[in-house]
Amino acid sequence: MLYITNITIAATKKYTHIHIQIQESKRQTMSNDECQGKSSWPELVGVDGKVAEGRIEKENPLVNAIIVPEGSSVPFDFRCDRVWVWVDKDGIVKQIPTIG
Repeated sequence: MLYITNITIAATKKYTHIHIQIQESKRQTMSNDECQGKSSWPELVGVDGKVAEGRIEKENPLVNAIIVPEGSSVPFDFRCDRVWVWVDKDGIVKQIPTIG
């Protein structure tokens, strides 16, 4: 399965350029009771998103940490192999990253 990890839109007077970055999932979907390893990282609120992404994947190698700008849309399905890392316009983590 592929996930959109970043979308950039740049417009000029003549053209609109859309860049979509995708990432392949490392794991298949699991049920809630199958989630393993650390599942929440409250200590990362206020930390740079890239730093948080690396720490999450180091502390739980079963997950993909995906940086998401505040206000973005994401799928609502629950996945044990995914952690949304919500960041502000400066790339700082604004919510507790949790598995889901």
